[in-house]
Amino acid sequence: MITTFPQTSEFEKARTRLDTLSLPYDVILPEPGYALVGTPALVVEMETRMALAQKGINDFVCSGWVDYRPASSEVPKQEPLKFEEDVFGNSAIMVLAPCVADATKVRLIAHISGNLTEAFPYLNTDMREGCYNANGPNFTFMDGYRMVSLYPRRVTVAKADEIVDAWRTLEGIRCRVNKVWSRQAEIEPSYQMRKRPPALEIFKRLPGTNCRVCGEPTCLAFAVKVHSGELPVSLCKPVFEGEFVHLKDALMEICSGLGVV
Repeated sequence: MITTFPQTSEFEKARTRLDTLSLPYDVILPEPGYALVGTPALVVEMETRMALAQKGINDFVCSGWVDYRPASSEVPKQEPLKFEEDVFGNSAIMVLAPCVADATKVRLIAHISGNLTEAFPYLNTDMREGCYNANGPNFTFMDGYRMVSLYPRRVTVAKADEIVDAWRTLEGIRCRVNKVWSRQAEIEPSYQMRKRPPALEIFKRLPGTNCRVCGEPTCLAFAVKVHSGELPVSLCKPVFEGEFVHLKDALMEICSGLGVV
């Protein structure tokens, strides 16, 4: 199992508790390359996590536990780029959870110290593959198979491979946003909403039971109508009121990112 922390001080608390109990663990550090977008991550066996729970040790705050997968890339050894005017700032992963759309991946919510509101129209011009929702405001785009949604003070990522890939994605966003912002004098801002990512991204976060409670014959048909704005996502009663309530957060995140909430 692996987790990370909203603050480095919470990591230190957790490591101290593990050391006190002589419980084994490994540490994955974001430094130096991802130092501005992550805090250290702890890797433990399930037995270690259960030992912490049995002893009632819950005085540290973590971002959530997910299955550990070895990193597909290394943390860069060079220091992160610095920008004269940094609208992104630092980030901290507040939520780390299994990805509903793909159980082999993770999803995350990271809070940032900057504010991206004024950068969105410039990103919309520079990144024509993205979807800008001025009413959010938010900006959604695909990073490979990862869906990324930017809000004024937070970032959500679906389908990150593992923790190092999550840091890599956040660092890429930080650099992309700041590079675009540094060229704002050369860019004509755009407030146009272009084509959203496919309705399939909504469908992947529905129960897939085709229960018809929403009035549509299949979950896919419902996803298409939610995507087009014809139906509210809250009509999926199994997610909002029933046995699939654990899907609600991921479903709301994706719909918000697509501007259909």
